[in-house]
Amino acid sequence: MRVKIEEDKIEIGTKVEADGIYSRKVTPFGNGAKIDFLKRFIGKDVIVVVIKK
Repeated sequence: MRVKIEEDKIEIGTKVEADGIYSRKVTPFGNGAKIDFLKRFIGKDVIVVVIKK
């Protein structure tokens, strides 16, 4: 899979089957941050897109 990210555009270069789209809030965790996500995705490849507000 190839992902190309430009200024305001994301392009995924191969056919990708999505299992769903989920919105979560990033929260502090020690000296870093975390995103709570569904357990069924443990061990899966994911792409995180940070949305400009």
